[in-house]
Amino acid sequence: MDKILKGILKYRKTYRAEMVEQFKQVADRPEPKAVFFTCMDSRMLPTRFTQTDVGDMFIVRNAGNLVPHSRLYGIDSATTEPAALELGCIVNNVKHMVVCGHSDCKAMNLLYSFKKGIETNMRTLERSPLKAWLHRHGSSSLTKFERLEMHGFQEPLTFPMDGPFRQFVAYIDPDNKFSLTDKLSQLNTLQQLQHIASYSFIQSAINSGRVHLHALWFDIYTGDIYVFSRRQKRFVEMSEDTSDYLLDEIREYFV
Repeated sequence: MDKILKGILKYRKTYRAEMVEQFKQVADRPEPKAVFFTCMDSRMLPTRFTQTDVGDMFIVRNAGNLVPHSRLYGIDSATTEPAALELGCIVNNVKHMVVCGHSDCKAMNLLYSFKKGIETNMRTLERSPLKAWLHRHGSSSLTKFERLEMHGFQEPLTFPMDGPFRQFVAYIDPDNKFSLTDKLSQLNTLQQLQHIASYSFIQSAINSGRVHLHALWFDIYTGDIYVFSRRQKRFVEMSEDTSDYLLDEIREYFV
């Protein structure tokens, strides 16, 4: 708390006036352009690495950047994530839904450990909200990962979806640059697009071209951002060398 309170004092002296002016500009008509789902990891600072400002994005954070599938939604099991989708897509007409995973994700490291079956017995899940959350909403990612691992990570994965694409195909780390848990993190990021598209109001918006789904992945050790390219069927590093290509793809498919 000492660091937080001293940070507030620093904010008052340095950034407060500028932020108040930004608040005034968007106070009456905020027009966020994206709903951004990412992990609650303290190393993830999405407004900093996207250089976005006040009013630009709705940001939803949880352990593992998970979005529950619509079949797991119910009055007695409602969560923040579907509500955020509705608030963004229906109430505010936000066009872009973004899921951003990252390297060395502690939630994904824990999900990976579920392969052994030790952490997923009912007694353990009853005592651990985190393990129960990952088991309920991350199991589909782990199942796909285990199938991919059996084929040495060389086979493409297919993610069925509603909308103009109907499905998309992805190769996970075909250059074998990342660890097994980072591979799981990338796969899990893409799996959430399928979960988002499972909601009927999102399906309708995708079919009409009002909503588009995107995946990003952040390498916390290098600071590099990877964008999932439907053309290349893989995550591609966003850089000065690839930006024209990736932006051209966005304009072709998502504008």
